[in-house]
Amino acid sequence: MFVLKHLWAGLFGGVLMVAIAVSNAIWNDAWPVARYDVLLVLAVVVQGLFLLFRLESREEVLALVGFSILGLGMEIYNTAAGNWTYPEEGVFAVAHVPLFVGAMYSAVGVCVLRMIRIFEMSFVPFPPKWAGVALGIAIYINFFTQHFLYDIRIVLFVLLIVLFWRTRIEFTPFKGRRWSMPMLASLFFSALGVWLAENLGTITGTWAYDGQSQYEWVSLATLGSWALFLYVALMVALAALPGATRRSHIPRPTA
Repeated sequence: MFVLKHLWAGLFGGVLMVAIAVSNAIWNDAWPVARYDVLLVLAVVVQGLFLLFRLESREEVLALVGFSILGLGMEIYNTAAGNWTYPEEGVFAVAHVPLFVGAMYSAVGVCVLRMIRIFEMSFVPFPPKWAGVALGIAIYINFFTQHFLYDIRIVLFVLLIVLFWRTRIEFTPFKGRRWSMPMLASLFFSALGVWLAENLGTITGTWAYDGQSQYEWVSLATLGSWALFLYVALMVALAALPGATRRSHIPRPTA
């Protein structure tokens, strides 16, 4: 059930990953439409079907839009800075960034939100919400300012550890069974999963880092960036699901 719930939560991202791999295998550059545009249309159609069959909640749809905006903002800035590129052409693009990339970020963010709901997660003990939100804002700003000011990610990691070293995620993998995991460990393993998925994008030539060959693995250094982005995504998800945090543990009843 633990694995099945993960797959269900990441269904949208899984569809996009399969679409990227299949489109790369069959695509012909002579076709009159761009691969990036087809991927965007597919993402919109899939989301439409999810809504039609009520596979997503209202909170998830609103979060999807928010994640797309956050992700596209980072992509437009970092692509302009030359950190990575999208080598193919497409009609639906802004500043050389295909709009389907927003769907990739939203797939990550919505997966986080769905997992909180599906696993009935509780984050305890959770630090003051103002501190968690402030750290998330600082992390997002640093994604931009690190290119022309000091990169303070080490400081951000230290603050993340200080704030959340005691926080555990209580979750229900199956009815009546309650487990827990350190939140920081969850962030690391989630970042590892996104990093593996990111390698599919570079192998298929969908995007490429500066100086990276097509079949070269993405640097492990990006694990830190993904962990920080996932923290930002978590803060957005918890804003949509405020009942998932508690300042202290609820004592278990004694016999």
